[in-house]
Amino acid sequence: MRLAAALPGMVLAGLALATPGAVVSAWAADMIPEPLALMQGLDKISARVSQFEAPVGTSVRFGTLSVVVRDCQRSPPEEKPENAAFIEVYETRPGEDRTRLFSGWMFSSSPALSALEHPVYDVNLLECRPASGSPAPAAAPAPAPAPASPPASPPPAKSRGKTER
Repeated sequence: MRLAAALPGMVLAGLALATPGAVVSAWAADMIPEPLALMQGLDKISARVSQFEAPVGTSVRFGTLSVVVRDCQRSPPEEKPENAAFIEVYETRPGEDRTRLFSGWMFSSSPALSALEHPVYDVNLLECRPASGSPAPAAAPAPAPAPASPPASPPPAKSRGKTER
């Protein structure tokens, strides 16, 4: 009996797993590509938090780390706010080869979902935005006003609790 109740959920989960490309492509189709990522870095030793901009395709230094944003996208204004960026993080120490520490998608709404694991630094995506100096994106057109209708008479007042007599 319990299996029959759980079956619809299992079927839906199986469909989602069977077609992950369709789910990702539907999500990505609504996203707006932006040329600049606003990142936040934390130096755990000094407890200093810094914000820095990382243009897509350019390496940006944060401490001993090099952060490269390969893609940065944000959701449309009418959707729930979300930013996603494909990020690669490398570390360069004196006398050593460059080491890749992270490569993957970061999401501004869920920084712990795919986080950089480093003993000294944390790096998170805050938002994807247009380049400084570029025109702001056009606002979505306002919805057409509703047709005028005669004012409705207010419903009779209802009282709660004690009433005057």
